[in-house]
Order: sequence, then C-alpha cells, then structure tokens
Amino acid sequence: MASDTSEAASSTPDLKLQFAPFSSALEAGFWHQLTQKKLNDYRLDESPKSIKGYYYNGDPLGLPTRLTLEFSAFEVDGPTPARCCPAIGTLYNTNTLDAFKTADKKALLEKEAMEMWDAIQSGAALKDPSVLCKFILLTFADLKKYHFYYWFCFPALCFPEGIRIVQQPSALDQVFSAKQVALQEAYDVLCIKSGITAVPYFLMKYTDDTVQMAPLGDWDTFFTDTKKVTVAVYDPCTLSQHPGWPLRNLLVLLANRWGSKLDTVEVLCFRDRTLQGSRSIQHSVIFQIKLPELPLISGNVSCPKSVGWEKNPKGAMGPRMVNLSECMDPKRLAESSVDLNLKLMRWRLVPSLDLDKVVTTKCLLLGAGTLGCNVARTLLGWGVRHITFVDNAKISYSNPVRQPLYEFEDCLGGGKPKAMAAVDRLTKIFPGVNAEGYNMSIPMPGHPVNFSQATLSQAQTDVEHLEKLISQHDVVFLLMDTRESRWLPTVIAASKRKLVVNAALGFDTFVVMRHGLKKPIVTGSAPSVPGSSLFSNIPGHKLGCYFCNDVVAPGDSTRDRTLDQQCTVSRPGLAMIAGALAVEMMVSILQHSEGGYAVASSSDDRMNEPPTSLGLVPHQIRGFLSRFDNVLPASLAFDKCTACSPIVLDHYEREGFNFLSKVFNSSHSFLEDLTGLTLLHQETQAAEVNHTRIHLSNRRPAHRPALHSCKHPERVCDV
Repeated sequence: MASDTSEAASSTPDLKLQFAPFSSALEAGFWHQLTQKKLNDYRLDESPKSIKGYYYNGDPLGLPTRLTLEFSAFEVDGPTPARCCPAIGTLYNTNTLDAFKTADKKALLEKEAMEMWDAIQSGAALKDPSVLCKFILLTFADLKKYHFYYWFCFPALCFPEGIRIVQQPSALDQVFSAKQVALQEAYDVLCIKSGITAVPYFLMKYTDDTVQMAPLGDWDTFFTDTKKVTVAVYDPCTLSQHPGWPLRNLLVLLANRWGSKLDTVEVLCFRDRTLQGSRSIQHSVIFQIKLPELPLISGNVSCPKSVGWEKNPKGAMGPRMVNLSECMDPKRLAESSVDLNLKLMRWRLVPSLDLDKVVTTKCLLLGAGTLGCNVARTLLGWGVRHITFVDNAKISYSNPVRQPLYEFEDCLGGGKPKAMAAVDRLTKIFPGVNAEGYNMSIPMPGHPVNFSQATLSQAQTDVEHLEKLISQHDVVFLLMDTRESRWLPTVIAASKRKLVVNAALGFDTFVVMRHGLKKPIVTGSAPSVPGSSLFSNIPGHKLGCYFCNDVVAPGDSTRDRTLDQQCTVSRPGLAMIAGALAVEMMVSILQHSEGGYAVASSSDDRMNEPPTSLGLVPHQIRGFLSRFDNVLPASLAFDKCTACSPIVLDHYEREGFNFLSKVFNSSHSFLEDLTGLTLLHQETQAAEVNHTRIHLSNRRPAHRPALHSCKHPERVCDV
C-alpha cells in the first residue's frame, strides 16, 4: 500500500520543516461571556482561569490555522463541537490596561512550557496528549467602551537546529492506494474508543490491506519494529506543504522518548474535509523527517526554548484589540454599563450585596412631580428595571427647573401629562427600563364623588385601577402633594401587605418613612421580636404608617388655601435629598433578610453593628436642612389610625368601594367616629378641663380659704 521512499530520501535536498502557526479566532460570544464572568464571578480577581478552545481539520484551502474560542469556552468540561479537537488554555484577565501591557509574557510562556516539558519527561503526556495542545490568553476588558485587548499564545518547544525533511510532503493519494475509507473508519473507531470527538495524536501501522491505529501511549506494544514508525496528528492546517502548529510538541516528545531508537519518522497530517456532502481525506499530507537531538546541560536533557506568542495583524509581535461597541446593540451596551456601575460596588465594598433583589423590584410611583422625578432617577441608578408612574397633572412652566424628567418643550400647548412624559424621558435615558404611565386621579377623603353617577363610576374605576397597580408592584412610593391623597394607597397597600415608602416635604424639613408591614394573613408567618418597647426593637409589623401620628382624619387640605399654602414651597435641594433617601431606604430594606418586617433602626443604633450590608434600616428619617441634621425616630402603629388600624382595614376588605365612597363623601368625622378618635378627643378635652381645675386649685394661697365649693366638677370655678 505504501511506496518505497528510500531512493527518494537520498535525492531530497536538505530542507527544514516549517509549521503554520495558529491564528486566534475569538468570537463575539466569547467576549460576551467574558463580560458576564468579569461582572459576576471574577470581579477583581486576576488569578489564572481554565478555558477551552478547539480547532478543526476540515477547513477549505486558504483559511488560516484557526484556534476558536466561543461562548462555551468557559465550560471546560462541556461538550466540544463534532469532529473538532479540544484545546485547554489558561486565561489571564487583567484589571487595567497597564497591567495587561506590563504582564511578563516571557515568564507566562516559560511557565507553560516547563509544565509541558515536565509532562513529557514524566510520561504524563503519553497518557494525556492534550497537554501538548495547551494555550495562553492574556486579556483586558474595557467594559465602559467595550474594547477588548488580547494576546494569544500557543506554547511550542523548539529544536535548536530545526527538523530536517527526509521526504517531501505529499498528498495522501500519492502514497496510499484508493482504499482510503479504511483510514477514515480506523480513525472513527479510535475516537469512539477514546471517548472524544477528535484524537489529537495517534500511532498508525498499515499494510497493503489493513490500517491499524492506536493511542500515543500504546507505543511500546504497538510498534514491534521501530525501523518503520508512522505517527499522525489531527492537523488544522490547510497548506499543502506544511503541517500545523500542534505537530511541534509531538515531535519534541518523540525525540525525548525514542529519539535514539529512531532513524526516521513518517508523519501523517490527518485532514478530514467534507466535500459536497461527503468526507474526504485526500488533502491529508504525509512526509518523513529526521529527528534531531535535544540539547544537553550537565549530561541531562534540558527544557528546550519555547515560542508561541501570536503576531498582531501588522505582522509584528504585539497584542490585538477588538471593538465591539459598534456591532453590539446600544440598548444591551447601556444595560451592561448600568450593571457594571452597580457591580463595582459589590466587588470592592459590599460583596454580599444582592443586586438581583433590587433590579427585579417593581416600583409604583404615585406622583410624578419633584419627588417622583428624583425618586425615578435614583431608581435608575440602582438598576431598577420596572417603574410605573401615576399622576393626573400636566407639566407647567415652573416644573422643568425642579423636576429633572421634563424640559421646556414639555410645557408648550398646555403641557404634556406628567406620567406619560416621565415614561418617555426615562426610556430615552435608559432604553432598558420597563416604564409605564397612567394619567389618573386618586380619590381622596373629603373630596366627594357623589355629584353624579358618572363621577361615582369614574371614582370606582380609579379605585379598581389603583388596587390592580398596587397588587402588581412590590414597592409603593407615596410622593404626592397633599396629605389626603396618600390615604387610599396607604389603606390598599396595608391590606395587600405591600411595602410603602413615603416622602413628604416642608420648607426646610422632610420625612422619609416606611409604613409598617401588616402581618400576613397566615398566622405566625411574620417575624416577631420579643421585648419590643416604645423606643427600640420595634419589628416591622408593629411600625406605624404616615397617618399613625395624627389624631385628625385627612380632609380637603387645599380648600380656602392661598397659593403658597396650596403649593409645596421647599428649598430646591430638599426634594433631591428626600427622593434619594427614599430609594436608599427601600434598597436597605430589600437587603435585610426579613425585608419590610425588619426591626426599625434608630439614631441610637448608629454606633452598633448594622443589620444589613448597606447599614441601618430605619422606620423614619426626619431631616432638618436648616441645621443639616437627620434623626431616625421609630414609632408604633396607632390602634386608632385612620388608615392602617384593624377596624379601617376590616371595613375596607369587607365592604370595598361602598366603604371607600362613604369616606370620600363624608367629612373627616366619619373616620374619626369609626376609629374611636372622636371619643378620644372628648376624653382628652375632659382630661384637660380637669387638669386645669386642679392646676388652678393648687394656685390658691394657703392662708386663704376657698370662697365656695364647686358643685359641678366638670366646670372650672373661680377661687
């Protein structure tokens, strides 16, 4: 089956064997996966990581010898594409461009070469020839610009004097007969026995009628006569006169292990190309070489010199850079950049920060004015993707300077609806946000809705819509102008056990607070804290709401008010501070293991161990801008609260809109009578009268008797 090559060998000129180097082929999917690994796993870790590439021996003529890395490169134990040979590599991902540039490339190469040489000498390379196909990838990922710098290296051990060709490379059909199918079948059987998609190196014996193959480790039993030795390499090269890079390390292994026993070695560069739907190995190359001796130092074979760093596109030794910013979806770039800013915090400062809890939180913003705009911008900064606005106002000329989601053009023509304009602007700022807006009113106590059937029907529709929105969201922000507009969402959210964050402004003061989260309907599922008092250790289900500190029911606060009384006149920076603190409070609550049921932190806890990775979880933040001071009070829920007390919630849950319509259409006395505030007022007034009487009696001079006794103790008598 093989022709005699002795005469051809004697006439072959003294040629040196040259190898086609690998050309790195790093797909966009690889860089995307590296980005995710850098953000989520590696962070600032620069330690070497194992990755996997592969090469293919069926490329058509003219393509370079490619080593491919794709999105699956980080799954080292994952599958390799069919008929591709895996190559295990080491990734060195640096944190800075300077670290990338100054990395000791020579040391990295020598380290890998020495490990390969040790495997050759110990025999490990015979048992696992894949150690001869390892590579290095040095990278720096600029995730702000999506510029990726990289330098690829396929370490190869070198013979000092090169390798002499005894017989010129020839195409397979010039040496073998037409029975090439036997060679293909024998290789397929070898792959099946080895349990891999492609065997990188193997041994071969053949006669006129048979072809036998064996793994590299079977050398001693497979070859009984070393005068005729054929070794084969899975060759990714497409050149007709040159082998690919993987052959280099195999020849060093042969020279070190059996060099003294071999006169010449026949090499088969196995190439398995598919032509017109059928496999063909006709472009495989076979030739004979003479192995040179390896250098000796102090009588021992030393590690040969190594090469392997890839040249850049200009043909010089240097790294490469790929710019993916233009070919990637700008929306995806924006999302990744937002994620990067957040994950940088987790890398350096807050390793335990649970960003998924924040990003996936659905936030309902009731009010799209000064507070609403600032809350929305801060939510975007935290990566919150789902934001919904509810507001029934239009943008006026005074708004854009204080409300950062609006511009002058939004005021023209009577003004755009705030909720819709806020959604448009958020989407322009960050296209990845899922924002919705609803131009609707929130029915309020003291604002009658029984003028007509249409008015009543619209109020019921608004209530049902608000109930649905609160059910669909995780956190409700109360950011409205008036006290009474906060009543209905407070009742609904308390009934549905939704976390409420409230922000309200004065001229130079503000309050940011979370409402107490009522116990779930299932008894015992809310955490409890023993020993809670009026001043500390108040668990979340015992905290008060915005209305718990009031003894007057909400009513129409804008009636008979002047312009300065109707508008929220505040120092310009106050809304930004309060809005930011409202979001930061929400994030801190989400980081607590008990969420809204977390025990309230107070000002006294500032020196103690914080309950979350971000610090305290207060009930309230009361700020005083005039003295640049904040305090953190905590207060219990009020059993006569007009919004969250059990009797109010019970009537709302049993009667629904019928109960609410009574509240809307009645004066504030309805809620005060229902909750017991009216009786409390009466008892308080009686106590005050009694206290005044006693106080006046105590003022009588000791030497003067009373003029008369009081027959009516509820009245104050002169003394």
